[in-house]
Amino acid sequence: MENQTLISLVAPADGQLLTLDKVSDPVFSQGLMGQGLAIEPTSGEIVAPVDGTVTLVSETKHAFGIKTKDGADILVHLGIDTVELEGKPFKVNIKQGDIVNAGEAVVSMDLAAIKAAGKETTVILAITNSNDILQNLMVTGSEQVVEAGDTVAVAAIKTAEKVALKPPRTGGKYDQLATNIIENVGGVENINSLIHCITRLRFYLKDSSKVNDKIIENMDGVISVAKAGGQYQVVIGQAVVDVYDAVIAQIGPQFSNDDATAEAVDQTANKVHGFWPNVKRGASNFIGVLTASMIPIIGILAGSGILKGILAALTGFKVLSTTSGTYVILNAVGDATFYFLPVVLGFTAAKKLGSDPIVLAIVGGILIYPQIITLAGKASTASTNFLGIPTTLISYTSSVFPIIVAAWLGKYVEKFLKKVIPTYVKSVFVPILEALVLSLVVIIGVGPIITVLSKGLSNGLVSIYNFSPTLSGLVLGGVYQTMVIFGLHWGLIPIVINDIATNGHSYINSILSITMVAQGGAVLAVFLKTKDKKLKEMSLAAAVSAFCGVTEPALYGVNLKYKRVFVVASIASALGGALTGFLRVDNYALSGALIGFPAFITPGVGIGSNFYGYLISHYGTLLIAVVLVYFFGFTDKMLAKKADPMNINNVSLA
Repeated sequence: MENQTLISLVAPADGQLLTLDKVSDPVFSQGLMGQGLAIEPTSGEIVAPVDGTVTLVSETKHAFGIKTKDGADILVHLGIDTVELEGKPFKVNIKQGDIVNAGEAVVSMDLAAIKAAGKETTVILAITNSNDILQNLMVTGSEQVVEAGDTVAVAAIKTAEKVALKPPRTGGKYDQLATNIIENVGGVENINSLIHCITRLRFYLKDSSKVNDKIIENMDGVISVAKAGGQYQVVIGQAVVDVYDAVIAQIGPQFSNDDATAEAVDQTANKVHGFWPNVKRGASNFIGVLTASMIPIIGILAGSGILKGILAALTGFKVLSTTSGTYVILNAVGDATFYFLPVVLGFTAAKKLGSDPIVLAIVGGILIYPQIITLAGKASTASTNFLGIPTTLISYTSSVFPIIVAAWLGKYVEKFLKKVIPTYVKSVFVPILEALVLSLVVIIGVGPIITVLSKGLSNGLVSIYNFSPTLSGLVLGGVYQTMVIFGLHWGLIPIVINDIATNGHSYINSILSITMVAQGGAVLAVFLKTKDKKLKEMSLAAAVSAFCGVTEPALYGVNLKYKRVFVVASIASALGGALTGFLRVDNYALSGALIGFPAFITPGVGIGSNFYGYLISHYGTLLIAVVLVYFFGFTDKMLAKKADPMNINNVSLA
């Protein structure tokens, strides 16, 4: 039986007890700061959750740390993004070095002032050295109302004897990596001290010229290296605490600095300040949710896209009829993932954002309910009302943005409903009311907005084409895939369908086809350049899918994830679109990309100038996209930025 010590954690505030995964800050909800719990406070009086010594009081007063006699490092974080309030809502009664007892009042926070500033008041408790000393954390029932000082959790801590029994070099998972890092930073004799933040080892070295950058950067387990603030930083990612412990075990505890480490962790968790940095972070978070929600289904999306491309080619060459049973069944297999995308995304996005996955999957089902899709498909029935509120129905099949909005709102709607609905009927009424509210928000709010914006954009783009096909290709080629992300492309689809139905061709669809090739070319460049095996596999499948006319795997699996790839791909797409417009390439069927080449053969004429224009524009775009992204859009160092979520390169700690 393992040796362990049990320590009790008391509630740091009055309020509702929550599990960490319910916290809206991903740094805590994803466990990057360690295991713990949270309180949605009803009072601003904060007490110490454990007996121990105060090791940290943040300059902005929004966080403090306590170390117990058993070695547990407890971080209490007051509110979310409250570092930006510069300490104004807080009154602190403790300082570093003070001895405190569990239940002792230590901080007062002004809940009203925090809410007035647009911040959340959630009080978060995390055991920051969980990976090192925590064997188990048992939290009492979540969502119950507790009072400050109530025991809410028991932590099983490894005893000092147990930790000491682990020798530094016994073939542990990170021991060899630690040894290699130590040797290549110049050995123990070149190290002054070592701390870490959320994702990086931060060495203070005597002579940085003794470091072997290339060797360290290419080690398995190391993402990249950086030099900043007098530190040599080795980016590890989520395993940073384990690697840090392995290094300290080998060089000795005299090289560690717990206080500086706690401050580094706190600063990296709250680095973003100011309006534009927050806008940038918000956009980054949105893209992060999009890509994270898509990742579980990227494989089947890519496979479905390839199958749809093969079917398009077979029907284009008249090998298969669209009315045959073979085609219908194969098309169902290829198309189902896209048709039911809101259902699948409702589930995956809810898990990412902390909403109820089942409820959000139902919301996705409501959005693509057959009768709604049928009504939305006819101009005469698309305009309707709900309890007298006018709205315009649109088709949400294959859509992404609306269900992401619903998943984001779901957590707040659910929290509100649970507060106002009696406990004994919550299980029945909360899910259905949440589904109702979220569906109405999308159908009555998001849908009409998307309709107005997409129609306006579509009309504007058609006007530009009538004025100058080259300029139209440049603009439409550059913005179309961005329109796809936000669901604004639906206004163009009826125009393309109408053109082909009434005129037998569509110049606009030729430009849309180019955007697929550009995204595929971009992800092909990533495949050619990256050394990461998983990224290579995903990139190749996504490229083939895009060349078959389905860009979702490329967009959400790679290009948006590494934002510069998407930007450079859009530039290539704009150039390819301009070339397509200049050559006046025409499209004769609702198909495109590289697999859809039969749609560019002029009926009754055969292969001629239009088809040659297709070859020049499409394969020219492919070449442009591959070259631009290969040389300017992607490097494996971007993998480090994704795995290092705070991306802090300039933190200076005394």
